[in-house]
Amino acid sequence: MTPLKPIRRATIVFSFVLTLFAVGTVGFHVIERWPWFQSFYGTLMTVSTIGAEPVNQLSHAGRVFNVILVFLGLGVVGFAIGTLTHAVIQSELGVFFGRRRMEKEISKLRDHFIICGAGRVGRRVAMEIAARNLPLVIVEQDPSKAKWAQEHNFPVMVGDATSEAVLRQARIELARGLASAVTSDAQNVYIVLTARGMVPNLPIVARASEEAAESKLLKAGATTVISPYTFAGQRIARMLTRPNVQRFIDHALSSLSDGDLDLQIEEVRVADHSKLAGSRLSEADVQRQLGVIVLAIRRKDGRLDFNPGSEQTIAAGDFLIAMGDARKLKELESLAGI
Repeated sequence: MTPLKPIRRATIVFSFVLTLFAVGTVGFHVIERWPWFQSFYGTLMTVSTIGAEPVNQLSHAGRVFNVILVFLGLGVVGFAIGTLTHAVIQSELGVFFGRRRMEKEISKLRDHFIICGAGRVGRRVAMEIAARNLPLVIVEQDPSKAKWAQEHNFPVMVGDATSEAVLRQARIELARGLASAVTSDAQNVYIVLTARGMVPNLPIVARASEEAAESKLLKAGATTVISPYTFAGQRIARMLTRPNVQRFIDHALSSLSDGDLDLQIEEVRVADHSKLAGSRLSEADVQRQLGVIVLAIRRKDGRLDFNPGSEQTIAAGDFLIAMGDARKLKELESLAGI
């Protein structure tokens, strides 16, 4: 049997109480010929167990009706108390088991992303990562913002991301990366400092609202600093000066999250035991075999080779920045991992 929703449950209780008072008021009015207000008052006294005849005004028929009304009142009051108690217990148990389920889910995370802040930027980061079916956990201090994550079934922790205990609970030691996207630059600096102190080699991307905060975040240990306002300004300028180029970039970067899988740009890591390791691009010939274009190669030392030539050698640990159909890119990932 499906449990009643809180609003429906409250509506049923209110309907029973209203019906009880209506029956009692009409009954006293018909049987005792009392005025309507006196009939309502007598019903109220009966239901509240005070009694309807403080001066023995009831006839025999009235007393019989009063006895029936007392039992009906006890039944309705008992039902109301039981229903409300059940609602409170169900709510508390739901919160408790929901929290336990979330804690259990977070305790199993590894190779995941930690997103600090569930504001507009943090939400967008979470949606983009989730669109790629990658594990994540959100850390948000404001319960009202954390509710958004719960509604979208994202693992979320309500706590201060500057706390080592909170980040440890988010399993930062096993995380793949961290995004510090709270609105305060000062908080972002503290989050980056804490995270960097706990995991020295963790990739950290931080948000900066003010230009002056960028250098502080980099000194604190951020791998990359992104300013939403600078990014928006650059994008607007490109749309004005090179609209077709910007539309192409937007299409390539947003195709997955928009459900359009015709084109994507992805990075593919070449494993140590991969068949691609040690071979030239001409030998791999991924463009002819898979229809995938290698736009650049990120070397292990951080160097980025744009538009690599056919004689460029692919080394283990390199990242291939490739563009193509999503299915073909999956095939390239498999090939790079074999």
